[in-house]
Amino acid sequence: MMAAAAMLFGACCTKQCDTPNTAGVVMENILARKSVRSYNGDTIPSAIMQDILRAAMSAPTGMDIRPWSFVVLTDKSQYETVFAGNFNMKKFMESGAVVVVCADTTVTRPPRDNPDGPAVTTPNQIWRDDMGACTENLLLAVEAYGLGACWTACYPYPDRMDPIKKSLQLPPTVVPYAVVPVGYHDGTTQPKDKWDESRIHYDRW
Repeated sequence: MMAAAAMLFGACCTKQCDTPNTAGVVMENILARKSVRSYNGDTIPSAIMQDILRAAMSAPTGMDIRPWSFVVLTDKSQYETVFAGNFNMKKFMESGAVVVVCADTTVTRPPRDNPDGPAVTTPNQIWRDDMGACTENLLLAVEAYGLGACWTACYPYPDRMDPIKKSLQLPPTVVPYAVVPVGYHDGTTQPKDKWDESRIHYDRW
C-alpha cells in the first residue's frame, strides 16, 4: 500500500494528475487524515521526507511570500534540549523524524508601489494563514505515504517556542510555528468523521 501511495503521490507532485479518479483519490486521502500519537521509531527515507516537504511548500501563500522553512530533526539526543518541558516528548522520541515548521514573520522585497526600488523589510501580516495551509499540506502528504503525524502546537506559547529558538539558533524574525512528529504506526488510529451539515449556510447565515 505504501509503495502505491508513494507512486501516486510522487506523480502528483511532479505533474498534474489527469486520471478520471483524481477527485476520489484526493478526497479519500483528506478524509483518512488523522492525528497519530504513537510510532515505532523506524527511520523515514529521505526521498519520502523530501516529497512531504515539497507538498508543504506547494501550499497557497499570500503575495507569493512563502514564509516557511523547515528543520527536520532525527538526532534524538538533542530532543530534551530542543523541546525542553514539552509534554509531547513521548511522541517526539517514538517518531522517525520531527519537523519543526518555521515562519519568517517579516518580508523583504521592494515596496508594492515601487517595484523597481530597493528592498525593504516589513512585517508580514498574513504569515499565520500561509503556515496553516503549509502545515496541513504536510499532514496530507504524510497520510498519502501511509505514515502518521500529529500537529503539536508551538506558536504562540513562549515556553514551547523559546527552547526551540535558542537551541536551533533560529534567526530573530523566525518563529517555530508547529512541531510535527512523523513516523510509522500500527494503523489502529482511525480518522474522525467531522462532517456537520449544520455548519453550512447558503446565501446567508
